[in-house]
Amino acid sequence: MENYYWFDIFSLQMFGNQTKPIINLKIKRLMKIELSIEYQIFESDQELEEDLQELLKASKEAVKLSYAPYSKFHVGAALLMSNREIVKGSNQENASFPAGICAERVALSAASSFYPNEKIMAVAISYHNSTDDSSTENILSPCGICRQSLLEATQRQQAHIKVILSNPQGKIIYLKNADDLLPLAFSSDHF
Repeated sequence: MENYYWFDIFSLQMFGNQTKPIINLKIKRLMKIELSIEYQIFESDQELEEDLQELLKASKEAVKLSYAPYSKFHVGAALLMSNREIVKGSNQENASFPAGICAERVALSAASSFYPNEKIMAVAISYHNSTDDSSTENILSPCGICRQSLLEATQRQQAHIKVILSNPQGKIIYLKNADDLLPLAFSSDHF
């Protein structure tokens, strides 16, 4: 039997000689659940496998393709496909801000269009912030929409996607599974 706590919230208004409850709340006892993810930190790309080094290099090249005249925050993403091809994407801003698109989703869309039958093996993400040189120590992580998009790609292909996150100085966070970026994700199971 589930444990519930009952609370009666009373009105401050008197009805005759008595105070009547307006709302009854049924609150389930909370459970504590801890989530954790496993990742590795590398000081340079030389610690990565050779194909992942090439992928990271491609993501840095993609940074140069970015169109970011408003934020000056240039992002590049590169996907390693199961056929060993690399697909690049870069953020594309627009004066109408909701019309812009992140580098990760540009790459995912291109991969889906050009290689619809291939799986994504890994993604590498790099950046350059033109307005703040002090931020170069920060390792970039995808936004929520891109995390959701990567998660959906793993679900669609029924295979993990490795993730390489980097900073301009060469420091790297490596995750074995893009799912780890969004542990409490929304999914089609919620429909």
